[in-house]
Amino acid sequence: MFCYRLAMLDVNKTLPKDPDDLRQFTAFLLAEVKSQAVLIEKLRHQLAGQRHHRFGASSESIEQLQLALENSEIAVAKMTAKLRLPDEDPKDKPKRRPIPDHIPRMEVELTTGDDDCAHCGGGLRRLGEDVTEELEYVPGRFIVNRIVRPRFACSSCEAFTQAALPSRPIERGRPGPGLLAHVLVNKYADHLPLYRQSSIFERDGIDIDRPTLADWVGKSTALLEPLADAIGRHVLAGQAIFADDTPVKMLAPGTGKTATARLWAYGRDERPWGSSVPPASWYQFSPDRKGQHPKDHLAKYQGWMHADGYAGFEDLYRSSDIREVACMAHVRRKFVDIHRAQGSAIADETIKRIAKLYAVEKEARGKSPQERAAHRQADAKPIFDDLEEWLHAQLPKISGKSPLAKAIRYALGRMPKARPYLNNGFLELDTDVTEQSLFQLFCGFGGFSRQASTIFA
Repeated sequence: MFCYRLAMLDVNKTLPKDPDDLRQFTAFLLAEVKSQAVLIEKLRHQLAGQRHHRFGASSESIEQLQLALENSEIAVAKMTAKLRLPDEDPKDKPKRRPIPDHIPRMEVELTTGDDDCAHCGGGLRRLGEDVTEELEYVPGRFIVNRIVRPRFACSSCEAFTQAALPSRPIERGRPGPGLLAHVLVNKYADHLPLYRQSSIFERDGIDIDRPTLADWVGKSTALLEPLADAIGRHVLAGQAIFADDTPVKMLAPGTGKTATARLWAYGRDERPWGSSVPPASWYQFSPDRKGQHPKDHLAKYQGWMHADGYAGFEDLYRSSDIREVACMAHVRRKFVDIHRAQGSAIADETIKRIAKLYAVEKEARGKSPQERAAHRQADAKPIFDDLEEWLHAQLPKISGKSPLAKAIRYALGRMPKARPYLNNGFLELDTDVTEQSLFQLFCGFGGFSRQASTIFA
């Protein structure tokens, strides 16, 4: 689908270098934008029909059409902003309605600060002024920033002077940065569709329709994209990163069904070994869990990667300069599940032995990489070696088809790949950094669970 193709172009950074190829690529994108405009009109027609027959159609069907239309409009606005294309013809755009008089005004007058003409030194006289009204949102209420820019003319040479309009998020747009942030947080953090936000604003006497909000969101995402890219570069500049992914529901408009997409998280956190480098997480979306996606995301990365045993990472380790560090938290989790279900003594003992490794980590936290490595060699390595040997000894004593046997085989397969942390003080015992970042992303904003979060292709 259109939105998905644009997302993939952004992720892979596949812009051609050759001028002729670039022109063809741009023509392709322009054709995509035009075809999406046709789709938008089709969706609007379908939505109008559903509303006309709303008592015969399910509210869920109407909502899916609303969301599909909303995301198509955002995709067009984003690509228009990135390609610096002109906006739609005025006849096709929603009419800009005046801001109601009851919204409080805060007036700011901008002048150049000069009393004399910059050209000849003559005195300036005021001729008039230009007023730009910017609709802004501060927590709990709307305000209007009246930006007044007086025009002056020199009494001697008739030269004109006027203060420049401050930089704004959307050129020639009405929304202030606070209002844009409010709309974006409502949509992406609190999962509030734009058509619902439009209804909420209407209760405050603010008439902003959904297509206008979609245009704002699309242009805002294009504006914020360099920031996201900078976060990605910062994360991938680390000598060790953390990787994890989680499923998200993706609506496929027109099918009435959902598919399982993936959200990938890549983290950098060097605080455990005393580094002052700021921690960060970089998120990427894909419509499935194919190994090609992390391979594309990490195409330029060289270093260590903490990750679970996902098979899709194997080709990444074989074909690049990325070295694997397994996660002991994933190993421990399997034994915790078995102990809860069966009360297994072997599982309980395994959990206790792994806990000793974490006790060593607690003592080493905040020390330098050299000190951490020495501490691990002295205290953690004997525990690690003994645990591995003990698990080998337990395996022949139990049924090979039991869940416990599967957990032991998984542990024995992952522990050699976790062993590098013993020799390198900048490595960690698990991938909790990315797991916590995903948890905060889905549960910290608006109290939504992973299952309740939905992405639209």
